[in-house]
Amino acid sequence: MRPYILAETNWNALKDAKFDLAVLPWGATEAHNYHLPYSTDNFEADALAAGSAKVAWEKGGKVIVLPTIPFGVNTGQSDIYLDINLNPSTQYAILCDVVEVLNRQGIYKLLIFNSHGGNNFKPLVRELGLKFPKMFISFSNWPQAVDKSDYFQENGDHADEMETSLMLHLKPELVLPKEKWGSGASKKYKIKAFSEGWVWAERKWSQISEDTGVGNPMHSTSEKGERFYKDVTEKMGNFLFELCKADIDDLYQ
Repeated sequence: MRPYILAETNWNALKDAKFDLAVLPWGATEAHNYHLPYSTDNFEADALAAGSAKVAWEKGGKVIVLPTIPFGVNTGQSDIYLDINLNPSTQYAILCDVVEVLNRQGIYKLLIFNSHGGNNFKPLVRELGLKFPKMFISFSNWPQAVDKSDYFQENGDHADEMETSLMLHLKPELVLPKEKWGSGASKKYKIKAFSEGWVWAERKWSQISEDTGVGNPMHSTSEKGERFYKDVTEKMGNFLFELCKADIDDLYQ
């Protein structure tokens, strides 16, 4: 039993407990190239949130990790078989209920631990901040915690070298043999402004990628995944500890 994982702990341990920070991992259920499982984002969220919380807990941070939400925004993948979509309005409803519980029980800090690129929590956090003024709500995107180019040769953002390496470390039994891997080749918009990043439109996934991957996974190794995991959880864990100890009425300098 890890005392910082809500799904594993119990009422005997929690009846007199007090936590400073709740962490809500949020993933997705979607195809990840040919070789990675549909729940890749959830496995990553589970492992990285738990590893980060362990770092914070061992420093003295009173953090509790809530169960991972397994579905994310997949509106651009509506024709990919069994990619499960939650609309942003549904995400807001779920978050509102979770925040209401935390607020009522005196846990005024929440970190949404995002593990899926299609999730966009900024407008939801803005709205919740008005509804629950005592709460300090933030969200993270763990792939951005460190510079991926220090670990991986290939760029990508879905079932790429990074995700494949991470899954080879975390769940190797769920990764198909290398001869089954797709190339992760993807198409870009013909209109240059979209590629430059100052104009955005949702990608139609089945039109940009044959295997649902975006990024070449062929240089992936378990060793790369292990090193990346350790560095991300160390950095995220230190952040969780800082957030646990922070005075939310005195955050600026």
